Amino acid sequence: MKINFVTKNLTKKAVEMLLKGATLSENPCPYCKGVRVMKDGLAFCVNCGREPEKRSELDVATNSSSNSSKSSLEILEKKLKLLSEDLYGESDHEKQQEILRSINSLIEIIDKMKKK
Repeated sequence: MKINFVTKNLTKKAVEMLLKGATLSENPCPYCKGVRVMKDGLAFCVNCGREPEKRSELDVATNSSSNSSKSSLEILEKKLKLLSEDLYGESDHEKQQEILRSINSLIEIIDKMKKK
């Protein structure tokens, strides 16, 4: 699968955020269902790059405490498994492509994190 320039930049930004203490959101992007990275209440989508919401401090604290027991890699691998299951059951070609882009981004992030 060929990766375009925009996708590489989004992946790079997500990896940098994760390395600086960001966490993965349990909720997918409301626009494209991609994986989101959370930092300081800001949700950033790895797939489309949108930043749809600024979460309240209470939401951020709740999300931080629930994710503190899981490593970022474990969360990424779980998201990868869930996306693979979604892809298996999806018949719409456009949605399949969106899922494949998210899967590709996740694989790149996991690979970069394992190399660090």
